Amino acid sequence: MALPMFMEIGLERGFRSALGDFIIMQLQLCSVFFTFSLGTKSHYFGRTILHGGAKYRATGRGFVVRHVRFAENYRMYSRSHFVKGLELMLLLVVYQLYGDVATDSTAYILLTSSMWFLVITWLFAPFLFNPSGFEWQKIVDDWDDWAKWISSRGGIGVPANKAWESWWEEEQEHLLSTGLLGRFWEIILSLRFFIFQYGIIYHLNISAGNKSISVYGLSWLVIVAVVMVLKVVSMGRKKFSADFQLMFRLLKLFLFIGSVGTLAVLFTVLHLTVGDIFASFLAFAPTGWAILQISQASKPVIKAFGLWGSVKALSRGYEYLMGIVIFVPVAVLAWFPFVSEFQTRLLFNQAFSRGLQISRILAGGKKQR
Repeated sequence: MALPMFMEIGLERGFRSALGDFIIMQLQLCSVFFTFSLGTKSHYFGRTILHGGAKYRATGRGFVVRHVRFAENYRMYSRSHFVKGLELMLLLVVYQLYGDVATDSTAYILLTSSMWFLVITWLFAPFLFNPSGFEWQKIVDDWDDWAKWISSRGGIGVPANKAWESWWEEEQEHLLSTGLLGRFWEIILSLRFFIFQYGIIYHLNISAGNKSISVYGLSWLVIVAVVMVLKVVSMGRKKFSADFQLMFRLLKLFLFIGSVGTLAVLFTVLHLTVGDIFASFLAFAPTGWAILQISQASKPVIKAFGLWGSVKALSRGYEYLMGIVIFVPVAVLAWFPFVSEFQTRLLFNQAFSRGLQISRILAGGKKQR
């Protein structure tokens, strides 16, 4: 995409000017912005092809001077960018662990550098272009706001920006108007995560070199156990959460202790290493996400079996995990004051940067009073 622009500027004003303009554009992170906007286009093009419902979608971010909360960025870009970025990141990690082509670090970097650029852009561009996105006090306020939002229960009349459940239901609206063919292809595309699990299971020490399909079948016992625990928690929330808050907390405590104890026994008996535990997470985390996608595409059937509460509980857990994975690097960078200074100089001109600094000082003085 840069080559036609480079040639046009070169023919009009000389190739030295074209090279200078190109370097300035890179320093202003134009490639990051462009790559991020491609994620919006690809997501909604794919959704429209599968389910219909074409309408206008904003692909970029206008010039803004206000700080956007983390929860708002999460709502806007979770499905279009964050989920896809995390999926690609898992694939790159697994490729580093088990790939046969990139035998050393140099080959791996040369082969995957562009994909890592895509991952970092899709995961962190909204915070990079967010004014005051790396100020520590803003980060603390953003976390409190996001934690309150994701733990809030939805309901009739509760908007998506007030409760996670309302937003989650709203994100599935495209499945309400799609046909059987759209649901079918949604399920077929989700099966790629099962193939992902199938490939990793046979690299674990637990398989002991056994390539039998029974090893893959036994690995599903973990998924079944997790679903059963979620079902018990969902039933306990309905029965005890309103009137017997202590009973419900004790139920969750017993389930947690039992799960940890069972996993500890399995790890001891099977002699699993830390690497095996990490690889097991890489194998089963995508499988749980596939179950969520298939359950959402088959919502009437799941509701008929009374499992929709378990699906919602599992989905909330994944949202917590994704939010933490994305939020932690931003919070770590916010520890260093020079990161916020660099971002302000990068996003705005000198006059606006000076005005922003003055407004921070005045806001701090008012807060102290």
